[in-house]
Amino acid sequence: MSREIIKTDQAPQAIGTYSQAVKVGNTVFLSGQIALDPQTMTMVDGDTEVEIRRVLDNLQAVARAAGGGLDDMAKLNVYLVDLANFGKVNEVMAEYFQEPFPARAAIGVASLPRNASVEMDGVLELGG
Repeated sequence: MSREIIKTDQAPQAIGTYSQAVKVGNTVFLSGQIALDPQTMTMVDGDTEVEIRRVLDNLQAVARAAGGGLDDMAKLNVYLVDLANFGKVNEVMAEYFQEPFPARAAIGVASLPRNASVEMDGVLELGG
């Protein structure tokens, strides 16, 4: 099965040796997104809620570039420097996702790139 590299200027460009997403058949593997503004490549100003929204906007942009959207998300991984922000993730996710919600993991981590407080990655299943 062939692989297609997904790239959009509506989300931050890769800051390392990875692609924004890779599509294999109808499955799209989205790389982790932090709260980088895609135009300036700097972290957004604001609290964790602002970061969560930017992260989801970035994931949404990559999902659209792949021909889908957040409604096609089968699995979402959330990495938090402070698990006390888990409730805020749920609140903001409720604005971006509708039932049936994707499978999800929430993982506490010691640190993230660029001193981000949250990072998310996921897997889309298109055409379902």
